[in-house]
Amino acid sequence: MSSVGRSGGHLLEERHSLKRDTVSLIAEIREQLEAAMRDRDAARRDTLRLILSSLQGAEKELQRPLHEDEELQVLRRERKKRLEAAEAFRAGGREEQASKEEDELDVLEEFMPEPISEDELEQIVDNVIAEVGATSMRDIGRVMADVMPQVAGRADGSAVSQLVREKLA
Repeated sequence: MSSVGRSGGHLLEERHSLKRDTVSLIAEIREQLEAAMRDRDAARRDTLRLILSSLQGAEKELQRPLHEDEELQVLRRERKKRLEAAEAFRAGGREEQASKEEDELDVLEEFMPEPISEDELEQIVDNVIAEVGATSMRDIGRVMADVMPQVAGRADGSAVSQLVREKLA
């Protein structure tokens, strides 16, 4: 992942430090889009347009502004599309298209929260297991139900599930 994608979560953190009503994600992306157009950065401009279109489409579908968690859900869906497309292009020997998808992914990740560290994830899972008194694989559903809201958008569900399974095995 590029340094842009790594540090990108800071945009989201900065935006969250402001009052939520002050700057919406859509407004932030529009500002970034205008900057990309001024800078004549075609790749960034096109990616921001795609993200903006997805967010606006979700708003139109719901017929109301998106909540923070809904914005994040749209971003995660777009992220997943880019990852799958890059993988498919690479498997088909189309390296140039795979790189383009990964470049789009880097821009997209600027608007996502910083990924959770393995240590932090492990601590959350351990705390939840202790809280719910989980002792076996039968308790995986209860543990996952408590862990996922705490790591929403910052950790992959399959990685969380694997860690919970290891802890309960």
